[in-house]
Amino acid sequence: QVQLVESGGGLVQPGGSLRLSCVASGFIFSASVMKWYRQAPGKERELVAYIGTRDGAINYADSVKARFTISRDNAKNTLYLRMNSLNPEDTAVYYCQSTAGYRGQGTQVTVSS
Repeated sequence: QVQLVESGGGLVQPGGSLRLSCVASGFIFSASVMKWYRQAPGKERELVAYIGTRDGAINYADSVKARFTISRDNAKNTLYLRMNSLNPEDTAVYYCQSTAGYRGQGTQVTVSS
């Protein structure tokens, strides 16, 4: 049974930082390209970042470049998203997704003073 469980979201002030985690099970994590998406109320889903199977390919949405860092630990079956310099426009539900399209339930990130 495939499971993706995100954590690490919360309420943070503008300029703050968070680190999201996504623990995967039920598939070969190391063989899967992994992605972080986000969706804000009333907005389209946005691909935030993706990472190749051995960090060989990493890409970010223009809106988060230089502020977010995606990484993975294949030994722990865990995907990360480090988010710095957060602003209110980053408020959304963030969720991870595997190559096969499985995704977690998401974790809420709220940036507000």
